[in-house]
Amino acid sequence: MGLFSFLTKEIAIDLGTANTIIIYNDKIVVDEPSIVAIERNTGKIIAVGKRAMMMHGKTHDNIKTIRPLRDGVIADFQSAEFMIREMIGMIGIKNSLFQPALKMVICIPSGITEVEERAVKDSAEQAGAKDIRLIHEPMAAAIGIGIDVLEPTGNMIVDIGGGTSEIAVIALGGIVNNKSIRIAGDDLNADIKDYMRKQHNISIGDRTAERIKIEVGSAVTELENPPDDYAVHGRDLLTGIPKEIKVNYKEIATCMDKSISKIETAVLQALENTPPELSADIFRTGIYLAGGGSLLRGLDKRLESKVKLPVHVSDDPLHAVARGTGIALKNFEKFTFLIK
Repeated sequence: MGLFSFLTKEIAIDLGTANTIIIYNDKIVVDEPSIVAIERNTGKIIAVGKRAMMMHGKTHDNIKTIRPLRDGVIADFQSAEFMIREMIGMIGIKNSLFQPALKMVICIPSGITEVEERAVKDSAEQAGAKDIRLIHEPMAAAIGIGIDVLEPTGNMIVDIGGGTSEIAVIALGGIVNNKSIRIAGDDLNADIKDYMRKQHNISIGDRTAERIKIEVGSAVTELENPPDDYAVHGRDLLTGIPKEIKVNYKEIATCMDKSISKIETAVLQALENTPPELSADIFRTGIYLAGGGSLLRGLDKRLESKVKLPVHVSDDPLHAVARGTGIALKNFEKFTFLIK
């Protein structure tokens, strides 16, 4: 540790479409929804994270809520910069005599373009970072799950987030082949909203759709331990009056089937493009699921029946990518060639 190392603070960021997680000193210090609330007239930030999410869908004309990331990449540069700055402020590392220099490792989707990479780096720089490195999400997820990515053994990672699903085959510290599709948690929520409108004549918001997915979401129509029916509140499209209806997991599994099938197809395509020696490894090791989408009931069983391989859900799928980013930051010299 250098003489002036106390002037440099190292943080790892999982900049996700749905949630942003920051790791500092090997601990998750920020775990907040990726959303900001802004006053329209002045452009002033009113709230970030959980407080902004509580306002989402409930704002008046002078307040708007913005999700700065779409499909895993920055869609609103200024809001992203505000959000990163505010969330770094939540760590409480600036209350010192000197302003510390921030060294960041940020994880990004593997299918990101150079322009989109530049947007991430620029936002982080504007938020106060001095040294910014990027790591691909599937690689971070593999490290976070506990896989030794430097070994000459093939492992397949399927990371289903809010904006993208990342499917990658990893060996010898590199991504041998990858498939990044923009079908993920947000699309499943959209499927639920669409279904509720067409089938039950009820209009619901994003937060309610997310709640339905968590409470009764399923990838299959037959579960051993099915969840109880869930009461949904929304606006009746015929009368305009608020009403309640109950939905069950079979309905939700049916309405999300098309999007889940696209994820399955992407997994099959990634397997088709895998070199034969690595395919032999994957036959033994199976497929690892990470990301919030992997918590969907029955998804592992559905994938298993489709690809005829063992499918493992990681212990803490929501934080696997963030933890992997944190480990890469801590062992910077070991993983230096994985980090851009």
